[in-house]
Amino acid sequence: MIVCGDDGLAHRLAHELRNVYGEQVTLVVPPSERNVRPPVIVRAAGTASALLDRVSAVVNRAAGNGTTTEPALSEGVLEAVELTEAVLAEAGGERAAALALVYDDDETNIRAALTARRLNPRLRLVLRLYNRRLGQHIEELLDQASALAAVAALDEGDGSGADRRVDASTTVLSDADTAAPALAATAITGTSKVVQTDGLLLRAVERQPPAPGEVADPGLYTLALLSATSSDPAGADGSESSGDQGPRLLPDAAAVAAATGRGTVVLQQVSYAYSGTSMSGGRGRGVVPPFASLFSRRLRWSLAGMAGCVIALAVALSVATGDHPVHATYLTLLDLFAINDPARGDSMARQILQLLSGLVGLLLLPVLLAAVLEALGTFRSGSAVRKPPRGLGGHVVLLGLGKIGTRVLTRLRELNIPVVCVEADPEARGLATARRLRVPVVLGDVTQEGVLEAAKINRAQALLALTSADTTNLEAVLYGRSVRPDLRVVLRLYDDDFATAVYRTLRAAHPGATTRSRSVSHLAAPAFAGAMMGRQTQILGTIPVERRVLLFAAMRVGGHVELEGRTVGEAFRAGAWRVLALDTGVGAPVEEGRGSGLVWDLPETYVLRAEDRVVLAATRRGLAELLGRRRGRDRAGA
Repeated sequence: MIVCGDDGLAHRLAHELRNVYGEQVTLVVPPSERNVRPPVIVRAAGTASALLDRVSAVVNRAAGNGTTTEPALSEGVLEAVELTEAVLAEAGGERAAALALVYDDDETNIRAALTARRLNPRLRLVLRLYNRRLGQHIEELLDQASALAAVAALDEGDGSGADRRVDASTTVLSDADTAAPALAATAITGTSKVVQTDGLLLRAVERQPPAPGEVADPGLYTLALLSATSSDPAGADGSESSGDQGPRLLPDAAAVAAATGRGTVVLQQVSYAYSGTSMSGGRGRGVVPPFASLFSRRLRWSLAGMAGCVIALAVALSVATGDHPVHATYLTLLDLFAINDPARGDSMARQILQLLSGLVGLLLLPVLLAAVLEALGTFRSGSAVRKPPRGLGGHVVLLGLGKIGTRVLTRLRELNIPVVCVEADPEARGLATARRLRVPVVLGDVTQEGVLEAAKINRAQALLALTSADTTNLEAVLYGRSVRPDLRVVLRLYDDDFATAVYRTLRAAHPGATTRSRSVSHLAAPAFAGAMMGRQTQILGTIPVERRVLLFAAMRVGGHVELEGRTVGEAFRAGAWRVLALDTGVGAPVEEGRGSGLVWDLPETYVLRAEDRVVLAATRRGLAELLGRRRGRDRAGA
């Protein structure tokens, strides 16, 4: 397998494929001086010396020495400024099973995907794209190109095209979409963890241990046991202290019963839901601001007073002259706008009311002018960022409006959570989303004094530090804690060693506050790795369990000996995988099964058939074992 990228996700994905799935991986990265994120995950796994040995054996493409005749190593690192057809050929693209393109730029990934499909139409492609709509079109285009190439191969008498046609699939994923729900849920106490994809919605909730005498609701399934320190607000995140028990994924009934005093992650709901429906309405979702925000409070009262005067004059005229109320109102409006004839021959009451109507009309002119000016000012300010209001409190301060921050912002507003954003770049991609959602934004460097104060950090509920720089996130969190020691903080940290050190230090310094650390690449890499194994398994999403990851996948039972012909109880393997639900739509995959039934309360005695499609939860190594590629190679080698 080949992994191409220019940031931490590429290194994390290569490590996932190599160490969890046992695949042979070639990693294509920019030259060392251009590589922003070194492969710290490999160092953490204790294989840095092996990686350096591989790097020394690979030709440095940046030297411009041309293409070497010596083939690239099966598990090596290849440096290249641009992913051209020659670089793909040197990396083994003509004989590879799958190719992952996880560059940070969408255009680079699309260009490389078109090149790879032309080089090898049978290659399985996994693309990282931020643009969802464009990703759907690119996926259809590349799949169509692969199908046409397979038909051409059949016409030429090459039977291999028919055998491998199903493997030449294209999958488009977004690390931002994968990680955003987990990051948003971590920042808000009591918010459930949600995986929502292609109409299928899975909801899990983190529960603290019940009080003495209370019985906890087991939900549908217990997905994980939290660390022994999870009852401590500053605990969890898998801290490895003396006598501490780390998180345990997919425990059996005996383990759940024996784990007294430990929190749990419980599956609460599995259902179909239309993906275009937000989870809650939220306020200020449209581009046009609400009517009440167009005019100030004082102006609204002035308009109401004018309307009251008009009604009073119309009633008085109807009583004084005996006219019908509708006709009296019409005459009053004519007098108000000074377009009626003078009432010189009418009664004294009619003349007095006409003079009063004219006076009210004179007062109405400046009020109407003020309303027009205020409305224009409101629409004009709608194109600029809003400032945090004075009385704001209990909100979430979000640092960084890049790809990840924008998705998290959208998710928080779907949950109707008040947010204040802090962004240093006035051209950041998330500013347009913030303006559309009418979210206050503070423009400035978070490391400068006064920026977090402008975001009302002293009255905030939580701080989400999601910039791409670990040190910037740490500095912001430390400053936020100095302002408010009990502030709930969530850091985006890539390096596992650095995250562990930061977590333990913050926990020791602030034992009464909640600290969480999350890595976007750590949350997204399992989904990308599962997609590289083929489309027969659809990775629905991931949820974090402290510093570990639990995957949700949908697959056909046929071909998996661990599932086919076994009961649901027999198919369950503690710590590896558990069948959660059965899609009863005959021949309908999950992504097309909006109208089909979903049976989530399967009896333990139900026998899984080859044609069944199931939704299951799995650990990273459990899914790798279930897919069977690693085990198949081990048997072949033996």
